[in-house]
Amino acid sequence: MNKKTKRILLPVYAALLLAFLYLPMAVMFLFSFNSGRSTLSLEGFGFHWYAELMNNARARDALWNTVILAVSAAAASVILGVLAAVGMDRLRRKWLRSAAQSITNLPMMNPEIVTGISMMLLFVSISQLLQIKQALGFHTMLLAHTTFCLPYVVLSVSPKLRQMDSHLSEAAQDLGCSPAQAFFRVIVPNIATGIAAAFLLAFTISLDDFVVSNFVGQGFETLPRFIYDQTKKRVTPDMYALSTITFAVIFILLILSNLLQASSEKKRLRGTARNN
Repeated sequence: MNKKTKRILLPVYAALLLAFLYLPMAVMFLFSFNSGRSTLSLEGFGFHWYAELMNNARARDALWNTVILAVSAAAASVILGVLAAVGMDRLRRKWLRSAAQSITNLPMMNPEIVTGISMMLLFVSISQLLQIKQALGFHTMLLAHTTFCLPYVVLSVSPKLRQMDSHLSEAAQDLGCSPAQAFFRVIVPNIATGIAAAFLLAFTISLDDFVVSNFVGQGFETLPRFIYDQTKKRVTPDMYALSTITFAVIFILLILSNLLQASSEKKRLRGTARNN
């Protein structure tokens, strides 16, 4: 294949791939503004189904539950993930550091259905052992979401720690800082963009999770579970409106996360250029 053919085929291939990925989203977005009840033909343009969605008490409760869960899971996973990343970064033996990273990344490789079933069995067994009546609920969903968000936080923060001068914390302690003060005054500011990106990523992952939540969240309804329950009935455009809002929020958060990482990379390159 010559260069001219490649120049023609590659844009066509990219366009077809983007169309395959985003055309269904575009159709969903379009029909969310349908003024009629049909999900096959447009009967007008309006915000009727968005208004209906806001008047749906169950949808509002599911949205509120989802936001609370996502913020809580993101905050908990960021705290634990930053501490884990710092601890692994300070390991002197390479094999031990590699083993710790492999164990941390394991939940990302594990199928979600396996994670959901194993966590459900664990929580039910513990509740029976401790004689807890409500085995599954918000507390189990929070633990599960924190668990599968944790590897992504470590993955986002670790490169920032490797980019930072490892002697800065030691220098701060030599100048009179305690280890805790050196951590909050030196390490955290240097990896702040990585922490922010990790929080947004963890929030996004928790926001749209269904498989694990369906196993461990009995009695606590989130948006993905609510949408799945609604699809068992006749689908109406208010589900398109809800899905459009969810997609837009996740898309904006991912853009913000990428912008933060790009900004951090530019600052690092500028600092390297100045030092040279």
